[in-house]
Amino acid sequence: MYDRILYPTDGSEGAQAALEHAIDHALQYDASLHVLYVVEETLPAMEAGAPDVLEALEGHGQEVIEEARERAVDAGVGSVQASVAAGSPYRRILKYVEESEIDLIVMGTHGRRGIDRYLLGSVAEKVVRTADCPVLTVRAENEKQE
Repeated sequence: MYDRILYPTDGSEGAQAALEHAIDHALQYDASLHVLYVVEETLPAMEAGAPDVLEALEGHGQEVIEEARERAVDAGVGSVQASVAAGSPYRRILKYVEESEIDLIVMGTHGRRGIDRYLLGSVAEKVVRTADCPVLTVRAENEKQE
């Protein structure tokens, strides 16, 4: 049913909650797992042209995807691809889905917090509304209602 699963992450607690689901689905369907971290170019520091900020964010992204890749490999996922991209997070996710022929997206419902979320809207919400493939969203434990 699923051959290629995308796990987009920003390294947040919300994104981490979705990783186990992504790994589980990859194992259940013997699918490849794609891990994607998007460096958001719309941040004010990026607009100011601060190359050190971009380099630091890309370095953080590399750490995040490497940790996710290691967890997936340790769990027994046979094929894991990990990459860092730059741009608008939901647009880059959708572009990756199209280019890599992704069958399923597994992502957290909430990632980074703060004013950016309210100004730009939820990345997960935009992906759910516009993706051409199924999207499984996962809430972090502290987001669940009793």
